[in-house]
Amino acid sequence: MGANAAGAGLTDRHLFDIIEHMRTIGGLELDVLLAVARSQGRAYGLSVRDEVGRARGREYSVGAIYTTLARLEDKGLVAGRSTEPLPVRGGRSRREYDLTISAREVLAAERERSARRWDTEPHRGQA
Repeated sequence: MGANAAGAGLTDRHLFDIIEHMRTIGGLELDVLLAVARSQGRAYGLSVRDEVGRARGREYSVGAIYTTLARLEDKGLVAGRSTEPLPVRGGRSRREYDLTISAREVLAAERERSARRWDTEPHRGQA
């Protein structure tokens, strides 16, 4: 497969995968990805829920966030791992999440698309 016209060294298949992720990613999934990105590899369900809730101005159930994280993991956009149990009596392990390379590319493409959207002024007579 050849490199794309942008010369970034990405294959056509890789670009197709990025576009496919963008087409199938929802608003909540995007906000969850952003929350994971802000945590720099230490994201877990409750921290993501708090971050998404602040960003969206509403509360989400832990189940909704874990379901979204599982869906993003299935899409190859986040990688989850179990931690060692917390160092407290009865401490349990956490499931921590980090972005994959594909997720970083999806976020960069989404940021660019959003910037283009805001930079474009409507023509006269259009809303």
